[in-house]
Amino acid sequence: MVRTRLVISVVLVSTLLLLNVESKSVDPYKVLGVSRDAKQREIQKAFHKLSLKYHPDKNKNKGAQEKFAEINNAYEILSDEEKRKNYDLYGDEKGQPGFDSGFPGGNGGYSYSSNGGHGGGGFNFGGPGGWQNMGGGGGSKSFSFSFGGPSESSFGFGMDDIFSMFSGGSSKGKEQFGGFGSSSKAESKSKSSTVAPIRTINSQVYKKEILDQGMTWLVLSYLPSQRGTQYHESIIEEVAESLQGAIKVGRINCETESSLCKQLGIVPRRAPRLFVYSYTSSGKATLAEYTEELVAKKVKSFCQEHLPRFSKKIDLNTFDVSAVSSQRIPKVMLLSTKKDTPVIWRVLSGLYNGRFVFYNTEVHDTSDPKIQKLGVDAFPAIVGWLSNGEKQVLKTGITVKNLKSAVQELGKLLEGFEKKNKKVFSNSQPGQSPSESLERIPLLLRSNFDSICGENTPVCIIGAFRSSHGKEKLQSVMSKVSQKSLSRRQASTTGSQDTVSYSLLDAIKQSAFLSSLDKSEFKTSDKLLIAYKPRRGKFATFKGDMTMEEVEKFVAAVLNGDIQFTKTRQKPQIK
Repeated sequence: MVRTRLVISVVLVSTLLLLNVESKSVDPYKVLGVSRDAKQREIQKAFHKLSLKYHPDKNKNKGAQEKFAEINNAYEILSDEEKRKNYDLYGDEKGQPGFDSGFPGGNGGYSYSSNGGHGGGGFNFGGPGGWQNMGGGGGSKSFSFSFGGPSESSFGFGMDDIFSMFSGGSSKGKEQFGGFGSSSKAESKSKSSTVAPIRTINSQVYKKEILDQGMTWLVLSYLPSQRGTQYHESIIEEVAESLQGAIKVGRINCETESSLCKQLGIVPRRAPRLFVYSYTSSGKATLAEYTEELVAKKVKSFCQEHLPRFSKKIDLNTFDVSAVSSQRIPKVMLLSTKKDTPVIWRVLSGLYNGRFVFYNTEVHDTSDPKIQKLGVDAFPAIVGWLSNGEKQVLKTGITVKNLKSAVQELGKLLEGFEKKNKKVFSNSQPGQSPSESLERIPLLLRSNFDSICGENTPVCIIGAFRSSHGKEKLQSVMSKVSQKSLSRRQASTTGSQDTVSYSLLDAIKQSAFLSSLDKSEFKTSDKLLIAYKPRRGKFATFKGDMTMEEVEKFVAAVLNGDIQFTKTRQKPQIK
């Protein structure tokens, strides 16, 4: 009986050798179609291209599946610097003389690895009922064997375990039926350190590094048992490399971090899922799922589409420079020849949201009087305004090496300007604290109407004037009231917009705006206040003494609901 079992084991091992010797002799460089001095970037691109072509989800025939396994095996070797070095030296990724060098003798060996890939699947050796590596887990699973060792072979189990595959049990009490990839020895080594690691996300990391930090994240959610995780990660790494500085990447194990996945609304499915953590124009963070074909180029475009959009695009022909000094925080404007907001500026608008007001505009001619007035002589350029209205040209003719360095360098530029603004602001009113310093009330124009008096603002306090004297009086009173009103802002920690906004209106130039509220009123008043609720389309007016005390009482009554509002005749608009 012992002799019979020994014969069976020898036949089994010999069969495995014969079945796999052909795949072992295949050069991984030839499989991926790259040269021996190819860089990791070239190897990644070749792998992605071929794996898409022969992916089991698209090709159900056996030949394509074997080719897919071959591609994954080649990529596992060449993407790991140690394995690649061993292969180049010995023809074997484990550093052992392999079949390419002739029969190994006492310590020779053979190894085979199969990456689960996207969608994974098992690979059959022989016909139906033959040996199988079921992949599992989506990661790289491998098995190897050598001769001349003690009772345990490089399979990760001994000869007794081989017999258990026939009898259903093991003399050692193990349960390893078909379990080629179950041993820790079978796990593949990590990829080259040249590839940026994917951050493991747990609840603490999410709260400290992701939540409301202004940075866009590409996030992979998965379960350890799912196939395709490694393939998803290779795509993420490529996207992260091309968008360094614009996004960060991470992964959430929804088995160990089930509460976090539940909090984020991520429900595990049959395959891993990709999400982009981004921000809407209102400042709210959201998770957007990527559901298209898993191609790096498309995932990159998806990430770019979901970068922050906190910069307001303006037209210099209608932009009121005096309006940019309406708040305590500084303002910055990017002038570039790009029609759409550049990626770098969108990234910065997310990272510094709430610390700056961002604008961008499309320009082409430095000889334009408007450009010359700003003091700009080359594009791209950044112009800033301090909270006291002072303009400064921060940088012109901007050149960048790459996205990451550009974000870092321009970020330092903004931080320097922010420090200067704090100093100017604290010195603007000697003897007073910054909270007591006056703000300049902006003039309501078509270019800033949505941001000042749009539907996102609950109440708009508008000071309408017909003379320069009326304008100065309203400017002085409203500046003081806007800062003394306790309901000026919601909790500052939320970063929400103002509960009440303040602006001035030229009653002569914007007579249509006033007529849309009330046809007969406002024609003789030199100055008056209008409380306008954009969402409800209602308004109330105040024409009493324009003192700080009386105006503050009016605003307080508006916020407390003690003022009767009237429906507007039509939706007011600025010309």
